[in-house]
Amino acid sequence: MGFTKVTSKVVLADVRPGAEVLARRGAMLATTGRITFSPVVGGPGGGTYGGGIASALARGMQGEAVPLMVAEGTGTVHYGFRGHHVTIVDLDGSQPMSVEADRLLAHDASMSSSVVFLGQQGGLRGAVRGAVTGQGLFTTQLSGRGSVALLSHGGTFTLRVGGSRQVVVDPQAYVAHVGDLRLDVATALSWRDAVGRGSGEGVQLKVSGEGTVYVQASEEKL
Repeated sequence: MGFTKVTSKVVLADVRPGAEVLARRGAMLATTGRITFSPVVGGPGGGTYGGGIASALARGMQGEAVPLMVAEGTGTVHYGFRGHHVTIVDLDGSQPMSVEADRLLAHDASMSSSVVFLGQQGGLRGAVRGAVTGQGLFTTQLSGRGSVALLSHGGTFTLRVGGSRQVVVDPQAYVAHVGDLRLDVATALSWRDAVGRGSGEGVQLKVSGEGTVYVQASEEKL
């Protein structure tokens, strides 16, 4: 289990039977050993991936904007994507991770994954957030024990959320979060924003609950 950081933009995954890796299509940079790649095929409630192996690992992927490939066999795979920075997060299985679909580089295939419609997380609030962030109306939720590799512009930093502490994040800089967190869209638009002379920070994400949020060092989209 796990990824090894090679550079700030490349990670190494050890692949073996029972320790397959799911990654976004086009992320493979190099391999050693005997590795095969197959597209993930699945829908809500179940799915399969290459080699005819039945699995629930692909459930919820129908409607996902980023197609995935599974790496199987014995060997190693170097992953990276368009020169973006990569952050490795190890999850102990006690709390799920929610990550924007296009910020997910790779994760252990043993983890359960599903696509969550943001509109189900607060109706209009979720839909507005999806439109504001430019990531659409879907986010990927990962649960179980394993490692996740996240993509970002300029790397990420973490903010701990808990108690009465208020955390506000720029929607374009939001990458992922772990724990029981609520994301609410807050607007503070002025006439300057209306005429294009504002700071560009009129829409913000207010984060509350208990957990950790991952923020990239840029407002650029991937």
